[in-house]
Amino acid sequence: MRILIVGAGSIGGYFGGRLLAAGRNVTFLVRPSRAAALAQRGLIIKSPLGDVTHPQPPCVFIGQLRETFDAILLSCKAYDLPEVIEALAPAVSAQTMIVPLLNGMRHLDALAARFGKTPLLGGLCNISVDRDPQGDVIHYGNFDKLTFGELDGSKTARAESLMAVLADAGFDARLSANIRQEMWEKWTFIAAAAGMTCLMRSAVGDYVAAGGTGLALRLIDECNAIAAHNGHPVREIAIERAQAMLTTPESPFMASMLRDIERGAPTEAEHVLGDLWQRRDPATLDERAVLYLACTHLRSYEAQRERLRTV
Repeated sequence: MRILIVGAGSIGGYFGGRLLAAGRNVTFLVRPSRAAALAQRGLIIKSPLGDVTHPQPPCVFIGQLRETFDAILLSCKAYDLPEVIEALAPAVSAQTMIVPLLNGMRHLDALAARFGKTPLLGGLCNISVDRDPQGDVIHYGNFDKLTFGELDGSKTARAESLMAVLADAGFDARLSANIRQEMWEKWTFIAAAAGMTCLMRSAVGDYVAAGGTGLALRLIDECNAIAAHNGHPVREIAIERAQAMLTTPESPFMASMLRDIERGAPTEAEHVLGDLWQRRDPATLDERAVLYLACTHLRSYEAQRERLRTV
């Protein structure tokens, strides 16, 4: 199976690099600047689960795709999605599977509008990963789960064939029969985690020490209420996991969105928090909500960033 990894950043670099190390047929779709960096330094993964180095990973530039692929793992940032969708077009055939690993749900509508619903599967990943100043992929922690499945929950030969390729490839791959529900549950968690750590500009343990536990629990409840309003009530096990992760004393955990802010980078605030807020029940959540405060905080950051960029 020929697999196209869209992006060789933190997520794409990690899972694509693991697939390469396992001998899978992988090509990275990247910008020329990233391709030049990979050609010079290689793709390097530093992980508690084992380091990986690929001196010259196979790459193709955005704008230079000329052939189709059997599967596409889409790991770009949400704000790059319109550009990436157009760049992907030559790689998509009637048999291609597109597995987006973005948080939230809005990207599914954008992909379906361009390629139709047939190629789309649902997907998500649970991993803490970033890139250092040299461009190396830095994996934090000991979990690296990639979950995917048909959006309607059906069991298909194509999904099984992809699972066979992802299995035993150096990370935890799983085929889900309820991927849409799992995507909603991850979305609510990511929104709460990003909302609290960005709003407080701190790791979980720091705002817990400052007395912010109740605020975190309130934000979790708000995000879960929106999921329920949209027909995907969060299961109790997911609620308990989110509450534990976002209220643990001395926890160093922070959302990757906070790391984006700390380096002055753009964020996925609208895709993760803003879109979730738009899907609320206005009768039960108004502008006094913690989620609205977090959205406004991140929108203010983006407005300031744009103003300073254009000065």
